[in-house]
Amino acid sequence: MGSPDFAIPSLRVLYESGEKIDAVITQPDRKKGRGLTLTPPPVKLEAEKIGLPVYQPEKIREKEFIELIGSFNMDAIIVVAYGQILPEEILRIPKYGCINLHGSLLPRYRGAAPIQWALIKGEKKTGVTTILMDKGMDTGDILFQEESDIDQQDTAGTLSGKLSTIGASLLLKTIRGLERGEIKPYQQDHSLATYAPILKKEDGRIDWTKGAEEIRNQVRGMNPWPGSYTFLEGRLLKIWDVDMVEGNGGKPGRINHAGKTGFIVSTGKHSLLIKELQVEGKLRTTSMDFLQGHRIREGIILG
Repeated sequence: MGSPDFAIPSLRVLYESGEKIDAVITQPDRKKGRGLTLTPPPVKLEAEKIGLPVYQPEKIREKEFIELIGSFNMDAIIVVAYGQILPEEILRIPKYGCINLHGSLLPRYRGAAPIQWALIKGEKKTGVTTILMDKGMDTGDILFQEESDIDQQDTAGTLSGKLSTIGASLLLKTIRGLERGEIKPYQQDHSLATYAPILKKEDGRIDWTKGAEEIRNQVRGMNPWPGSYTFLEGRLLKIWDVDMVEGNGGKPGRINHAGKTGFIVSTGKHSLLIKELQVEGKLRTTSMDFLQGHRIREGIILG
């Protein structure tokens, strides 16, 4: 069970390892983009490419679908960023239970957006965890964990790619360990739990009164979605890449310098060099290219 790109390496590893995959369950196709084109989840495309049967229930709690899952006589259900909460009736079906690959070092960052929030909060390390699922949200007993450094240049997109590869290997290790009876699940320390709720578009709005480091972490954690944004003379301006600059130049959000390398904006503490941006309705571009076609006056206040 999986839906986004993060789940694809796990599906590939399971398939290439020789495991018999009875079914791939993913989210329904959704309308996306300006044209509202009906778009399949990435996992569906990957499963069809390698010839696996795909199911896309609107609601996994439907009685008919639970009965279908029970008919497979499976050993395990693997869940990787599926996007729906599994009812207890499904959790009880497989011999080895439902195994979830989660993109954090549980119990930290339980929830839908662990990779994004680890970056937003300025973490230096994160990782992946396999758990035996229970009825709670990411509260099940831990099977395995693997730690990974967060690079200073990582965005949610690049870090997700790295963790999805690490997680796929950990998932295969987990399955092999369960088959051999070598894993002893252990309970999470629930007192250490932190949460990573799903992000909304409005979470991307930049508050320039915050410090430069905090804003930079926000930009990294919200790239590629939902994207961090501000307003330039009334026009929506997405900010995709920034660097910290020592010193302040006045009111938070004030453009203090516009030159060949980009433009510098004051924050509540220190300043930020805007390196990559996107004006509403236009393509992403470097600040250098943007400034060749647009005159940015020093003293303009963003936001």
